[in-house]
Amino acid sequence: MKKPKPQNAAASSAKSASRPRRRRLARSKYTPDELREIFRRFSVQRPEPKGELAHVNAFTLLVAVVLSAQATDAGVNRATRELFRVADTPEKMLALGEEKVGEYIRTIGLWRNKAKNVIALSRRLVEEFGGEVPRTREELVTLPGVGRKTANVVMSMAFGIPTIAVDTHIFRIANRIGLAPGRTPDEVEENLMRVIPEEYLFHAHHWLILHGRYCCKARKPDCEACVIADLCRYEAKSCDVPAPLVELPPQVIG
Repeated sequence: MKKPKPQNAAASSAKSASRPRRRRLARSKYTPDELREIFRRFSVQRPEPKGELAHVNAFTLLVAVVLSAQATDAGVNRATRELFRVADTPEKMLALGEEKVGEYIRTIGLWRNKAKNVIALSRRLVEEFGGEVPRTREELVTLPGVGRKTANVVMSMAFGIPTIAVDTHIFRIANRIGLAPGRTPDEVEENLMRVIPEEYLFHAHHWLILHGRYCCKARKPDCEACVIADLCRYEAKSCDVPAPLVELPPQVIG
């Protein structure tokens, strides 16, 4: 019986190098029980969290999210209030035209380029998707001006598909408190999808955004108003006594 020949070391090394390396994600600073408690408290505080971009259907949501890049939700809502009254479908937006769209959104940063994208994505929706907003990330990111984050927002808010759209607020919180550390938004997204308890996944995206926008702020976190202050691992936190766990007033959108 012949003995198997020893594998050439160089060939073995090349074979190993050709295999895709699985990305190692940083570990969360929280135990599964602590993670469940964090999101349980968010669920009590905001039982039905909502995105703060005003829209009337999947198409206007898609447009609003595209316009929100490097702009505030409040600023986008002011600009789109009149726009969506006259153009709430891709067909109507195309009929309006790039110049007219630009007039409606002139107060938003980068409005010229965004007007081009709105018209271009409207045309693609009409010509390739029958005027309907696609439901998959793979199709959404083929639209002009639509990246992974925008696709995730639309999938979640328009179609009820649990996703995590990592904006500046979520990226900050995930790293600041050690919830789901990552060097890039994609790493943070993958990490959050891994550690968030399944029963809280659907609303987690909005809970984290709202927590970052109104409590765990960029310049100065409002730790005294934080319902997870006792669990938080942020080394520079100013308080470790959680705020009273009560339901907040309903959100006002638009």
